[in-house]
Amino acid sequence: MADTAIGTAEQLRDPNYTPPLAHAVPLGIQHVLAMFVSNVTPAIIVAGAAGFGFGSNSPDFPSMIYMIQMSMLFAGIATLFQTIGFGPVGARLPIVQGTSFAFLPVMIPAVAGQGVAGMAGLMTGVAIGGCFHFLLGTVIGRIRFALPPLVTGLIVLMIGLALIRVGIQYAAGGVPLIGKPEYGSLAMWFPAIVVILVTLGVKFFARGLMSVAAVLIGLIAGYVVAYFMGQVSFGNVGNAAVFALPMPFKWGVEFDAAIIIGMCLMAVVSAIETVGDTSGITKGGAGREATDKEIAGATFADGLGTAVAGVFGGLPNTSFSQNVGLISMTGVMSRHVVTYGAIFLIICGLVPKFGAVVSTVPINVLGGGVIVMFGMVAAAGVNMLSDVTWNRRNMVIFALALSVGLGLQLEPGALQHLGKTAQILLTSGLLPAAIIAVVLNLVIPVEAGDDENAGDDEVAYAEAGGLANQSAEAKAK
Repeated sequence: MADTAIGTAEQLRDPNYTPPLAHAVPLGIQHVLAMFVSNVTPAIIVAGAAGFGFGSNSPDFPSMIYMIQMSMLFAGIATLFQTIGFGPVGARLPIVQGTSFAFLPVMIPAVAGQGVAGMAGLMTGVAIGGCFHFLLGTVIGRIRFALPPLVTGLIVLMIGLALIRVGIQYAAGGVPLIGKPEYGSLAMWFPAIVVILVTLGVKFFARGLMSVAAVLIGLIAGYVVAYFMGQVSFGNVGNAAVFALPMPFKWGVEFDAAIIIGMCLMAVVSAIETVGDTSGITKGGAGREATDKEIAGATFADGLGTAVAGVFGGLPNTSFSQNVGLISMTGVMSRHVVTYGAIFLIICGLVPKFGAVVSTVPINVLGGGVIVMFGMVAAAGVNMLSDVTWNRRNMVIFALALSVGLGLQLEPGALQHLGKTAQILLTSGLLPAAIIAVVLNLVIPVEAGDDENAGDDEVAYAEAGGLANQSAEAKAK
């Protein structure tokens, strides 16, 4: 509910209105708290997949701290692109940018086990993908038809399903402990379970900012438990600098076709997500539809933020949906409020000690939060699919795309005879599922799902049920 002490109802719906500083700064910090954990988590996961993350004992561990810094710094910079903007870039709306989960299914296999040597190809791909994303701003309105809820919901569901395994691995102790007695022990699981329980309790029994920042509060609770269990080390904090500027092309430049193609394809998904968030902000905060100029500007800012982040060692950026809900909750549409939050993120990104403190969070504690976050990603996909009319046409498209995508993800060895580029792209599961869904949705006529064929579906369901009953009877005998 909007606070009339901040401004009149008309002022609060105006993106250009600036509330009094005493109100604007705390509201900006709220936006940071709502997205902070989700923003730094992808960098931690990519570093872990590459082999210099938590528990790796790698001499390159400081590179993960640097990536955490860049996640904060360029989330802030990309947010300024949206809120302040310049020329055609930026929606001039209170859109919060942050590191995207959507690209992880492509990034993880691309850098797996390569250490910092894999970062040059990854960051080059991020920068090129960002440039492609920027160009989408010129055509985004004309390609939305190809990505209805059937397709976007499936893609978001696949992102969540692809990442849930990572959450379980982290909660059990992380990849470095796999094969050791400590992996999956009660000492690993207990702090993770504390995170999950506290997150659920705060989410459903608290109100306002506490409910919005439930995952962050849960992580703090799990962190305290892990500290008293002797799982927290502050060794890297003392070694971290107080201030440091980002380094362009820190790991060099390398052109990897698989990463570049993957980043460009996922940029389309990210662009559509930003369109949805932009529309959600204008509807929830101002009660109107987003203009074409706002949608194009948001897409331009999305791509530019990703391209610049890649140059300096950051990961792809996108708009953050949880902050859309926060705007609806507070009723404050001011873009300048979000600007204050962006400035706070930039300051944090320039202080390596802040990133070092984040890196002290034990991997099992992070795992508890990741289980919740990635589960919510999958649930968001299911929610989007609830808008789909489940006729025979749509069920077949969904079934085939899900089966192929999830199947290749679970059994990557099935593609062992393909080249490295094809393996990286296809075993992510996400890209083949997305391509199949998009192509079939465009090729199969809508009329194919009419009710005249509904009887065939009923027969199929009856046959499936009969087979299941026969199987159960056989087992009982």
